[in-house]
Amino acid sequence: MVQPSVAVLERHLLLYRRLWKASVFSFFALPLLFLVSIGAGVGGYVGEVDGVPYLDWIAPGILAATAYQIAANESTYGVLSEFEWVGGIHAMRGTRVTIRDMIAGWLLYLLCVVTLSVAAFLAIAWTFGALHSPWALTVPLVCALLTPGAAGPTMAFAASIRNDGYFELLIRFVVIPTTLFAGVFFPVGELPDGFRQLAHASPLWHGVELCRAASLGTPPAWPVAWHIGYLLLWAVAGWICAEAAFRRRLTS
Repeated sequence: MVQPSVAVLERHLLLYRRLWKASVFSFFALPLLFLVSIGAGVGGYVGEVDGVPYLDWIAPGILAATAYQIAANESTYGVLSEFEWVGGIHAMRGTRVTIRDMIAGWLLYLLCVVTLSVAAFLAIAWTFGALHSPWALTVPLVCALLTPGAAGPTMAFAASIRNDGYFELLIRFVVIPTTLFAGVFFPVGELPDGFRQLAHASPLWHGVELCRAASLGTPPAWPVAWHIGYLLLWAVAGWICAEAAFRRRLTS
């Protein structure tokens, strides 16, 4: 018999099969436009960063940011709608699907979407000559580790509200600033000390550092084990918060 979490994954994939065209631009075309306009365009003026052409330096940052934003953005309306409008989660609650199965199925779905997007982006970066190490093949694994760290807290937030207007605050004051100041477009070392510490607290910065180290074949700012451990901490904490928020919402 199919495991409940796999059944939840299958449901989300069936829905995505009907809606995938709406995500093509944001998942695939937008990162390509960023790579061309900022990497190649602005890169012509910037030159090199840390001895690396700006296009090659920024590509892994945009890749990690793409995975981060997919995980966060998909966990806003995608989760709230299941509680408020579609009622899918309430229907699942009437079956043998547990709250953990719901969360696991959703995260597995996000991993599928993120992996597909990352693989396409890696192929594009390779055509631009932005990959300099065979370790670039590990980038999807880094993004897979980054995904639950971004999705878990967002799922908890989405399950805790009833008005989608709060998502504007989340995107404007959390997702966008995190993306801008996590070493995606410029080195975090150029930030003032206080802002640098905030950047280090973001899971995206750790994902960017690992992706950049893998694609360029250079060591990251911190030991690899520290970056991985921090991302795992975010993944576990996000899961705990999401499970608590789902349980509170379904029992209130």
